[in-house]
Amino acid sequence: MSNHSSTALVQKLWNYCNILRDDGLSYGDYVEQLTYLLFLKMADEQSRPPFSKPSAVSAGYDWPSLLARDGDELETHYRHVLETLGKERGMLGVIFRKAQNKIQDPAKLRRLIVDLIDREQWSSLSADVKGDAYEGLLQKNAEDVKGGAGQYFTPRPLIAAIVEVMAPQPGQTICDPACGTGGFLLAAHDYLAHHYALDREQKKRLKSGTLYGIELVDSVTRLCAMNLLLHGIGEAESGGGSGVPPLGNGEDANKRQDAASTLPVITKDALAGKHGEYDLVLANPPFGKKSSVTIINETGEQAKESLVINRDDFWASTSNKQLNFLQHIFTILRQHGRAAVVVPDNVLFEGGAGETIRRELLKQADVHTLLRLPTGIFYAQGVKANVLFFERKPAREQPWTERLWIYDLRTNKHFTLKENTLKRSDLDDCITCYNPKNRHERVESERFRGFTYEELVKRDKVNLDIFWLKDESLEDSANLPEPHVIALEIAEDMEAAMAQFAEIAADLRK
Repeated sequence: MSNHSSTALVQKLWNYCNILRDDGLSYGDYVEQLTYLLFLKMADEQSRPPFSKPSAVSAGYDWPSLLARDGDELETHYRHVLETLGKERGMLGVIFRKAQNKIQDPAKLRRLIVDLIDREQWSSLSADVKGDAYEGLLQKNAEDVKGGAGQYFTPRPLIAAIVEVMAPQPGQTICDPACGTGGFLLAAHDYLAHHYALDREQKKRLKSGTLYGIELVDSVTRLCAMNLLLHGIGEAESGGGSGVPPLGNGEDANKRQDAASTLPVITKDALAGKHGEYDLVLANPPFGKKSSVTIINETGEQAKESLVINRDDFWASTSNKQLNFLQHIFTILRQHGRAAVVVPDNVLFEGGAGETIRRELLKQADVHTLLRLPTGIFYAQGVKANVLFFERKPAREQPWTERLWIYDLRTNKHFTLKENTLKRSDLDDCITCYNPKNRHERVESERFRGFTYEELVKRDKVNLDIFWLKDESLEDSANLPEPHVIALEIAEDMEAAMAQFAEIAADLRK
């Protein structure tokens, strides 16, 4: 099945999900179960000719042990396999950590194993087919609005454009401190693999020692690890180790220190402290304005309490998650390291800590480009976001930012997740204006303008939410967008406003 298209494979895998949904499985549950079983199947394939590699999975907990069982015995054994492998080191620990069987019907579990997964030779499929198929499943999972998985899925055309203008180079280290399912890491890997004639040592380093991912949620960490693996980035080795790029959640970091493992010791919560220094940081930190912890109040009820992050290397203490991620990303950049960060509008105009952080960032970094993103491209509704590009610089008295160039891809642009999705070609003009080959030679256009440091700091609260284009829908009533587009934009604006009101109400109750 080496010539099987990824689209057909996705459809085949997804059709079976509809059967399992009748038993109460969510899309996310299904993708997780597929992850466990695909890993076991591929580990078994790799142990046989022509690969003949030592298996990463011990006998008795491997793929043949599942094929040999049926009925209740299969269900019981599968549960035992997940529990046992979750205690292993390296890649096994990442994939199977806290794994649980969500398929309660042994007959359907047997069918999934024998009829769906075992019939394919996954290792013989190209990395493009396997990887694209898995990406297709992750995208379908992200489209499940009720599951909330969309917050971990950044639009791939946007990621591709960001990586293109950032133009990573061989030997550079690249980190995503909120990596989700690995979109930025995959795009950076593909860029390096396709734009350079890498020698053997460079290819080895690209698989291990170039890409670093950190993710707060265990279940998402496993999806990211499997996504990288199916795209041919790293491979499971014997002894519980892995050639997969460093990635993990840190809680069991000490037990992952074995010779066969390349997973680094990193914090489970990226904001908890500095976890290294990198040449490039590419990130779309999670949406949701406040960092919070759940507490039990005096009446015995659960309540959310804002969690203010206090770090000596931060410019300001705040509970605003995006402002904290922005500060954190600055701290993990090497001198002259570069960053591209997706941030919501509030990061550009919020006062207090927000103003302090913007002032310091403009001084200590060269904040050279801001891309105003259109609405309707994220699975999280009501999001108005931007991409902020900056370069960390050595300390000096004179501010490093001389001119901030802003590209407006929002005004008079109308995208939706289904009828008019964002395409890579929609970002062509933005990339041309950015001029990645020499961003110091830029030309203003209708959608692209530069603002000097002096102009920026004179604005109230150093507000960087700058726009100049006229909204045609307000000027020309005869040329309005389609009614469903207008309704969707109103709904998104209202949802964003309601979220802000909810936060204000919560703060006032304290």
